[in-house]
Amino acid sequence: MAAVKACNILITGANRGLGLETVKQLLEDSSQKRHIFATCRDPDGPKSEALRELVKKHPTLIVVLLILDADDPSSVRESAKKVGSLLGNNGLNLLVNNAAIMARGTIQTSSVEDMKNTFSTNEYLPYLQAATKASGIPGMSCNKAAVINISTLGGIHCQNSMFNSNAMFTYQAGFNMLTVLAAEELKADEILCMALHPRWVKTELAPLEPKDSVEGMLHVIGSLTEKQHGGFLDFTGETLPW
Repeated sequence: MAAVKACNILITGANRGLGLETVKQLLEDSSQKRHIFATCRDPDGPKSEALRELVKKHPTLIVVLLILDADDPSSVRESAKKVGSLLGNNGLNLLVNNAAIMARGTIQTSSVEDMKNTFSTNEYLPYLQAATKASGIPGMSCNKAAVINISTLGGIHCQNSMFNSNAMFTYQAGFNMLTVLAAEELKADEILCMALHPRWVKTELAPLEPKDSVEGMLHVIGSLTEKQHGGFLDFTGETLPW
């Protein structure tokens, strides 16, 4: 079961893979009253059938399916408006950026917009700030207000031998660096911000099941404090180098 106690949670890329498994495990923890916003590019499409079926299995829990295309700034803005209209004064406790953009290019060909599109937290910032004010407790935690960016070893500069450094430049230099910068800016609002690596899931080289990866990540998320603010951890809680 998940160790996360956050009430209002938004997950991007929730229709498959780790995003879908995250929604599933959060719904299984019936001890918590949650308002889950499960977002993806096409919640009514064939690729979201598993997500829709999952929601049907939990009719007593509040799950809102929303369109959010992380590659489309207007889609992000529209989703934020809809979420804001449903949150009330309690704000958004947990934002899980699971659907990052894998923009490809070099330092010479990548645009500023490419970099911005890898990281879409700003539209939800007012709701995260509202959650910190509503909590009335000091410190940082995902139960108060947090941004969790699901990242990979491709964002670690010392791991570049594993990847084509030119093709992956935007992802490597952008996503994790923006996580660090955002963490610095969000510190004053006591909004926890960090990156989390699920490890390689379900391959011959790494037969880790999505269920086990997500279970580990949720336990890590549930235990985060200001000590991990701006950090990079894997699903076991091990600190990774930037």
